[in-house]
Amino acid sequence: MATSLHVLVALGGLAAGLLGFTGWVGGFWTLDVPWLVPLSGLSLRMDPLGGFFLLLVGATTVPSSIYAIGYARGARRGLGAYALFVLAMAVVPLAANVPTFLLAWELMALASYALVLTDDRDPAAVRAAWIYAVMTHAGLACLLSGMLLMTAWTGSLTFADWPAAATTLSEPARNLVFVLLALGFASKAGVIPLHVWLPAAHPAAPSHVSALMSGVMIKLGVMGILRVGLEWLGVGPPWWGVALLFAGTLSALGGVLYAAVENDLKRLLAFSSIDNIGIILIAVGAGLVFHSTGLETLAIFALAAALYHILNHAAFKALLFLGAGAVVHGAGTRDLEAMGGLIKRMPWTSAAFLVGALAIAALPPLNGFVSEWLTFQALLQNGRIPRPELNLVFVLALAGLALTGGLAVACFVRAFGIAFLALPRTEAAAGAQEAGPTMRAAMALLVVACATLALTPTLLLPRLGATAARLLGDAAPSSREDLLTIAVSGDFATLSMPVIAVALGLGLVLPLVVLRVGRAPSRIRHSETWGCGRLLQTSRMEYTATAFASPFRRVFDFFYRPERRVEIEAHAESRFFVRRMVYRNPTRALVEEWLYAPLLGAVRAGTDRVRAIQSGSANLYLIYVLAALLVLLVLA
Repeated sequence: MATSLHVLVALGGLAAGLLGFTGWVGGFWTLDVPWLVPLSGLSLRMDPLGGFFLLLVGATTVPSSIYAIGYARGARRGLGAYALFVLAMAVVPLAANVPTFLLAWELMALASYALVLTDDRDPAAVRAAWIYAVMTHAGLACLLSGMLLMTAWTGSLTFADWPAAATTLSEPARNLVFVLLALGFASKAGVIPLHVWLPAAHPAAPSHVSALMSGVMIKLGVMGILRVGLEWLGVGPPWWGVALLFAGTLSALGGVLYAAVENDLKRLLAFSSIDNIGIILIAVGAGLVFHSTGLETLAIFALAAALYHILNHAAFKALLFLGAGAVVHGAGTRDLEAMGGLIKRMPWTSAAFLVGALAIAALPPLNGFVSEWLTFQALLQNGRIPRPELNLVFVLALAGLALTGGLAVACFVRAFGIAFLALPRTEAAAGAQEAGPTMRAAMALLVVACATLALTPTLLLPRLGATAARLLGDAAPSSREDLLTIAVSGDFATLSMPVIAVALGLGLVLPLVVLRVGRAPSRIRHSETWGCGRLLQTSRMEYTATAFASPFRRVFDFFYRPERRVEIEAHAESRFFVRRMVYRNPTRALVEEWLYAPLLGAVRAGTDRVRAIQSGSANLYLIYVLAALLVLLVLA
């Protein structure tokens, strides 16, 4: 039954992807079923942006569901929630009125909550689900408030009526709605400081669900921000874009800094998702600023870069989560310190994870490099804005993006090197088994997707530009000069990914050809890797994940504020002889400590005060009701 359902969901994902593609390239349609949803009925509308995100949902669902066939091993728990989760995600991009959107959004949240709670005997999963439920419903409260305000002020529950009516609203009213809706969508996207659910929920969920949550669900939050900032409220003031630029830079830097020192492989990937959402928001923020200052061509280019990175991140992050799931499946651990040497035991998974790591680190010739390069090119053209204060914001975003890129490379060198290279650190790693055929097939599909996205920017960028232009109500300029080269803003910059790929391939092959032609000795010498002259190499001599992260902790001490903990156990015979020593250097979660802990303390103090009126006396409760009625009468 489990296999059949996953096959059905994969087929549904394929159909959704094809439907989304037709909408993305221009197939418009609407569907109204008045009796199905209260208030104004079910209403769906296909447009290029909705088609793009529906394509994203379908294209990520197919490999995730194929992977689940081998990963779930016939387990039935969570099957209904999984199907509902995919269905709700497919409806969200097409929702055309408030009731349809909120219903699909809430179903998506409840289904993903159930999936995070798949192992309800694990206290960490229960805590993760609780945090996720609180944060997602705080976001829903913001969305509900903003949408109700817009409905009241425009007199319509239909999104298509909002852009024209929004021009009649006062500036403070539009700003208030923007803030409310942006906060609601940002909480789903995992933007700092609303990210706290993400590193808890992703490790708790099954890996194919994590792939969908990180690859698609959080992107629907970005879709909401695009709708609010560019469509529903019309052209906004520059500070909307500036706020997104700051939030994106903070998220990119904060996410990658936490990922660089995290030892739990799935938490590392979750923090990396926050980092990549930050990169996407930087491009979106740049697009909003360009749009508000009248630079439409640059706005389209920046938004196309954001959409490109959304596609890329869905492909390589899903690949990495599926690879991490295969590691957990094969080695039985998420702890990097307990891995090592997996490349010899899980070669397929290692190769797939390596492709994902190279892509997310934005190294050529893979797809992450293309979209980050485009984002840099968009930011670098900020000099055309004649306002120094805005130029300064762009410079800060550029610096943050550059630092993020460097740290991401170090982060994934650490993740791959510690997990897959050298010698196994535990017996579980030594006995790790390769993933099954369906899991390998799913990862292979995503590897192909990463390669395709990397080599076809000249085909994708015009379509992404057309999608962005449609959002702005403008015509899309073509950035394609030929099938090999992207040209940015005339002669500002050019990029040819096929040429880079061929050059790198030749760089790898040419030395072998030269050695062959030069008749170099072909005798193969076998020796210990990194032996350093030692006769016996053991896993205790290897570089650990903690040691690798130590320089980051020292350099960014002001951010991590690590706590040094040393536990020493002495021999029973004498306290001067150490039997066991444990060293820990955990980082602190400052957002939780400085923002959420005081907030929870205040809520707890408030509930304690309210509890004082909870006497259990029916007479007293009747007096409360009477007092409330009197207050309402006076107010009325």
